[in-house]
Amino acid sequence: MQGSKEYKKQRLQLRGCRALCCSCRLSVSSSEGAESSNSDRFAPISSLAHAMVQERLGQMIRERQDQARREERKKARVGGTKFIVMMAMEKSSYDPREDFRESMVEMIMANQIEEPKDLRGLLNCYVSMNSDEYRGIILEVFHEVCTNMFLCCKCH
Repeated sequence: MQGSKEYKKQRLQLRGCRALCCSCRLSVSSSEGAESSNSDRFAPISSLAHAMVQERLGQMIRERQDQARREERKKARVGGTKFIVMMAMEKSSYDPREDFRESMVEMIMANQIEEPKDLRGLLNCYVSMNSDEYRGIILEVFHEVCTNMFLCCKCH
């Protein structure tokens, strides 16, 4: 670890930079000799300043990248989640299969559900809200509804 830091410092010193921290020296002196002696005298400070500037620039870039990633994740979370509001009501039916079918089609159409994740969530709602005796009917009807609504659309 220590060796890699020293290597980076040496590489930066050899490469130089166009920033005011090292290669563009401002001098008040009018003689070239005085300017070169000032450059030699402040070389260690210049390389330290250069390293500090480069480190700060790297930190700023990393912070912007992290911020962009956080914003993308936030947008994905908000945009990717659908909330479905279902109201359970007790109903006696002569044809529960047809009632489940109508209800499922209505929920899928009204909420524009297309993603498999959202369809699974809807199925879980139906299964959890109804008694165990209807579980088989719910699964069969849900399969039929999804097959009719989604597979037929992809064939054409």
